[in-house]
Amino acid sequence: MRFRTAIGIGLVLAAGLMAGLAWPQAQAAQANWWSAPAREDGPPRMVWAAQKVPETPYAAPNKPVWHIADILKAHQREQSWDQPVLRTPDFDGHYISLAPGAKTKCQFYADDRVFGWIYAGAVKVTIDGQEPKLLTKGWAFNVAPRLSYCMENTGSEPVVFFRVTPTGQAPSYPDSETPTPLKGYRYVKARITSTGGYDGVNVPFFDVDAYGASDRTGERFLLDGHTNANLHLDPNITELPPDTARGHFHANMAEAWVDVYGQLDVLISGVGLVHGLRGDVIHAAEERWHRATSTPNTGKSIRMAITSRAKEGQVLFFQAGE
Repeated sequence: MRFRTAIGIGLVLAAGLMAGLAWPQAQAAQANWWSAPAREDGPPRMVWAAQKVPETPYAAPNKPVWHIADILKAHQREQSWDQPVLRTPDFDGHYISLAPGAKTKCQFYADDRVFGWIYAGAVKVTIDGQEPKLLTKGWAFNVAPRLSYCMENTGSEPVVFFRVTPTGQAPSYPDSETPTPLKGYRYVKARITSTGGYDGVNVPFFDVDAYGASDRTGERFLLDGHTNANLHLDPNITELPPDTARGHFHANMAEAWVDVYGQLDVLISGVGLVHGLRGDVIHAAEERWHRATSTPNTGKSIRMAITSRAKEGQVLFFQAGE
């Protein structure tokens, strides 16, 4: 009701101003942008934003782009393997292959999510409270905090998938499992009453390929106070913006993308234009300018954009003249 009232007052004020009426100051209701919830439609204002000099370097395993073709070539003689491709203060991303019959231990993280996407093959994913689901090429998964999950290759071919866990955190295990020893930790029996689950924004499984082939837009499968894995859909374009259009950057936060549908072109300051095919992982380190679009004349694209703190809002520092 307050929202409707505010709109009504705004319309009356606008009409009055257009008619040349002089309204008393007390009637000129102003939106309090400084106390509004985090969003990106506030009034433009100029600020001084800090960037590291030189720009934030890429420390292993991070690099501007991991091409899936190179990863597969490096492990072509193996059926089960684990390739780290992303490590930020928040996220630890790996490409993983499971041979036929291989399975992971059941485990969970106390307060953060595990998520990922199937590049090739099929894997059975079991999450507490959900019916086990066989995920094939193009499906994404989202394991809520405190929910134990297991992955098993029940097929006859290796399965290759991208998976993200929280950086620097030790997993927990159900009491039916034997914890894997971890240097610097000891595992003790404990009792918990905390639960985990899903809501209208978070779903355990999402068919990215079906989403890309449809006319649907604006859908999410994972968002909470710590983790954002936005399936950002970009339309087909006929040409790239000029290199002078650098996009934006984030303070104290990296951004990474997995190309999960179509082709990407990402401009990263200090790196240049990076081209991504399905399965490639592209990374803009902290405070580096970046601009991502579909590759011209290749159709629409979907990138799994991985950042933190999206629910509370992230400051996007845009170019002063844009």
